[in-house]
Amino acid sequence: MAASAALSNLKNSSPWSLSWTISFPSPFGSSVAVPSLSRRASSSLVVMAMEAKPTVLVAEKLGQAGLDLLKGFANVDCSYNLTQEELCTKISLCDALIVRSATKVSREVFESSGGRLKVVGRAGVGIDNVDLSAATEHGCLVVNAPTANTVAAAEHGIALLTAMARNIAQADASVKAGKWQRSKYVGVSLVGKTLAVMGFGKVGTEVARRAKGLGMHVIAHDPYAPADRARAIGVELVTFDEAISTADFLSLHMPLTPATSKILNDESFAKMRRGVRIVNVARGGVIDEEALVRALDDGIVAQAALDVFVEEPPPKDSKLVQHENVTVTPHLGASTMEAQEGVAIEIAEAVVGALRGELAATAVNAPMVPAEVLSELAPFVVLAEKLGRLAVQLVAGGSGVKSVKVSYASARAPDDLDTRLLRATITKGLIEPISSVFVNLVNADFTAKQRGLQITEERIVLDGSPENPLEYIQVQIANVESRFASAISESGEIKVEGKVKDRIPHLTKVGSFEVDVSMEGSLILCRQVDQPGIIGKVGSILGEENVNVSFMSVGRIAPRKQAVMAIGVDDQPTKETLKKIGGITAIEEFVFLKL
Repeated sequence: MAASAALSNLKNSSPWSLSWTISFPSPFGSSVAVPSLSRRASSSLVVMAMEAKPTVLVAEKLGQAGLDLLKGFANVDCSYNLTQEELCTKISLCDALIVRSATKVSREVFESSGGRLKVVGRAGVGIDNVDLSAATEHGCLVVNAPTANTVAAAEHGIALLTAMARNIAQADASVKAGKWQRSKYVGVSLVGKTLAVMGFGKVGTEVARRAKGLGMHVIAHDPYAPADRARAIGVELVTFDEAISTADFLSLHMPLTPATSKILNDESFAKMRRGVRIVNVARGGVIDEEALVRALDDGIVAQAALDVFVEEPPPKDSKLVQHENVTVTPHLGASTMEAQEGVAIEIAEAVVGALRGELAATAVNAPMVPAEVLSELAPFVVLAEKLGRLAVQLVAGGSGVKSVKVSYASARAPDDLDTRLLRATITKGLIEPISSVFVNLVNADFTAKQRGLQITEERIVLDGSPENPLEYIQVQIANVESRFASAISESGEIKVEGKVKDRIPHLTKVGSFEVDVSMEGSLILCRQVDQPGIIGKVGSILGEENVNVSFMSVGRIAPRKQAVMAIGVDDQPTKETLKKIGGITAIEEFVFLKL
């Protein structure tokens, strides 16, 4: 496989790789092509040959459409019902793992992977069976399929709501047992009743829409839900206590987290309106099951309809399952033919995209950026990483990098510019050149924190058109010495600044010196006395050594004073070549930087 500058970041990647000479930083330290960077750039795209297909372990049943999509890109190993020991044994040979809700992807799994596992795909919404902190520490992206089964889960919630209200399951069993007990199974009407939707995400929102259609008054509790979305469908956002104390029906749709674990317990049941009815198609762990049995026996909860349980399948002698006022289904929320097909395709696309080095919009442990925003920010992401790489290479050996300030200059309002992706990419650029640890967008913040690196961000609001997301990005490293003294600003920090021009990143400032050089290949910075002939002398030395110059720019304080020359080169000059440049009388200092 031919050498390429784009492969320089792959020191810890898996045995396969796909790179381009013009690249977009992937979550895994490899590179991915950015189409239409510029006419000149796109004409030079070169596809490197794939050494081997990645391996995807599918640990739970997945729809055929998803499997077909995976098989077109990777070697697929479908091994179901693996024990933890068997999973840990297999995982060291896999680049990706796809699970549903039954397989526990523990810290031990990530440790057993030996760094090869690059993405875990959860075929569904909840990710409580995946150790996210361990995934992040090991640089493994976790993606889910949050949209494909939304309607199916919402429909099942409504089905349980209506079945519970009219005693459908109990009446069915009674008739099949040869009984005819019309008076025993008198139900309650839904019209005019208050439904509290606990968790107003995608599924909760769809349940609310349908409940409104049934004539119910709908309120919702979700500390993260936007009020405007709730108002748009006629739903009032309320506090947790207000929701549980005023509702006739509760429908649970929150994820299982430390904050929501057993959120419905003896204390919360005591606050509820007597005769409340509860539907749970979220996660079994959000209800204290023993407390629910007590509430049912005491008549506080009239009925419950449950699709999920703490232990699945639940014990055969479970008091909750066997309770006469409880309707149960075996985790069928996403179990429609349409949803199964959709989830399989959605998770397969997310996993394949991640293995190709693309940032998934469904990533749960990396900056989540919509596709349209990602497209707009793509060249600025390239700029951000290269500024980080350049800045840290300017630090003199022995200087500990502890404090970095990143400034974003933009005419857009703060709410219109999400900088999480840029911050993570700058962090990656700062850490990778000075660390043997594999750094990617998933674990960048964690790795920075481990090394005591504090990164602060500043927004510089500009006047003008907000057509472009950013005017420039500036990176400053404080309290360090520099290999290139001219990179030190008036305030004493190493300072570099860059812009995007025609979708190509450019270095526009080093210290106090204005320059303009494309950040492609590598860079030579020279400070010299501003006098005629210096550019020619440096160019001649590089030409004699067969080093091609791509860009050259000179920034100076004033004519005949000091100047900084920035030279973009396609190839790394030899030590002898750099020594010749340093030997030019007018050159006071120089440094070679690999971007």
